[in-house]
Amino acid sequence: MNNKKTLNLVLVASLWAIPYSLVSATTLEDAIRQALSSNPDVRVETNELLSRTEEVQQARAGYLPTMDITAGFGYERSDNSSTRAAGFDDRSLTRKEAAINLQQMLFDGYATDSEVARQSARRASAGYRVEGVSQNKALETVSAYLAVLRQQRFVELSGENLEAHKRIYDQVRLRSEAGIGRSSDLEQVRGRRASADASRLADLANLRDAESTYLTLVGDLPRDLEPVPSQQSRLPDSLDAAIEAALAKHPTLRSAQEDVHSAVAQRAAADNSFYPHFNLEVGSTWGEDQDGVTGVDKDVTAMVRMRYNLFSGGRDKARQRQTAHLINEAKEVRNRTYRQVVESLRLSWTAYEATQAQLVSLNQHLISSENTRDAYIQQFNIGKRTLIDLLNTENEVFEAKRAYAEALSDLLNAQYRILVGMGQLLDTINVPVPQGPGTGDEGLKPYAEIAPKTVLASDFIADKQEHGGPGASGTTTDGEKKNN
Repeated sequence: MNNKKTLNLVLVASLWAIPYSLVSATTLEDAIRQALSSNPDVRVETNELLSRTEEVQQARAGYLPTMDITAGFGYERSDNSSTRAAGFDDRSLTRKEAAINLQQMLFDGYATDSEVARQSARRASAGYRVEGVSQNKALETVSAYLAVLRQQRFVELSGENLEAHKRIYDQVRLRSEAGIGRSSDLEQVRGRRASADASRLADLANLRDAESTYLTLVGDLPRDLEPVPSQQSRLPDSLDAAIEAALAKHPTLRSAQEDVHSAVAQRAAADNSFYPHFNLEVGSTWGEDQDGVTGVDKDVTAMVRMRYNLFSGGRDKARQRQTAHLINEAKEVRNRTYRQVVESLRLSWTAYEATQAQLVSLNQHLISSENTRDAYIQQFNIGKRTLIDLLNTENEVFEAKRAYAEALSDLLNAQYRILVGMGQLLDTINVPVPQGPGTGDEGLKPYAEIAPKTVLASDFIADKQEHGGPGASGTTTDGEKKNN
């Protein structure tokens, strides 16, 4: 980017008291860390990773010997040459038997090697998927965090706008009462004041919506949020550099590559049926009163046994062809992921550059609008500007402030989107990828207790109505006191 400069851009949040809870301020890092530790979508993936880890251990068990013990006791009726030689047509005895067998794989056509490789690749894929989901949830948390700050700022601006319209209304009312103003001007400003109050109430409703989204992601209410720091100094100088970093480290792309490795190992495992299998088998059996003959029988064996399938109805060949198709499928999924990563990063970079350029123009628009408004106030006071001119400039200042605040929020969000696109957000803000199974059932109760509460919209209204200020209700008639 030409003439790139490091900008210290922060979105300043409106602060107010939280009446029922004394808590410390929440930083963006705190919110992301809490979201990753409790969000169910993340914990689904961490448990999948733990499951894949145990599957690797199951595959490695194929290298180790197995030992089995059997025992039996019960009735047996025999009619064979042994019973007839002893003078019995048939004979009933109480049969007793026991056996122990140890089996060690010597060669299984590389089936165990291939299965260990397959499961290890699946575990690696799950690990990258945990990181990818965590990066995405962190970005969603950033967006929700910024949305709360943005709506707080909008509530503050709409309150200021309402106060400005109230001042104009009082001025016009005094003129009307003195007989130097028109009643139509009073009705005009009364309507504009009502519109300003409606805008404030809409912003309060949007603030509550932003709070709900934050609660869903973080698992807690947005309490006294700190400003969001700019990450411009952490971004690469060009889109090419960002794409290069993404292709080297993006967790979703690396997960897709591990899925290819898993499919290749699965293809190798399918070849094991074409090899003979050799096992070392050591065992001992003990029996008493078996096959119609009284007495004890014992034997001990140590054997190397070979098993080799000569024909399976074409199943093994079909399995080979199937796994070859699975490799191609995994590669195409990886190719699709590659395109999606590049597309997402290009969109994020475009939004970043666009909002950077917009901020310069929006800032100039805001300055010019405020200067025009101030000049119109003076001209209105001496009768050189109409009321409609004054009201329009006041509204333009209000819209200019909102547009600048929104663009600043969008710029910060675009910066964090680029970091996620490169797979570097969590490293940048020093938040670790979550591990472990999560809270499970223990996470339901605290969330259920928090869910009905609020620390923003309703408390903000009550506090401002009590103490006055931008959030107080402003729709009053002549001489009417504010409603509490």
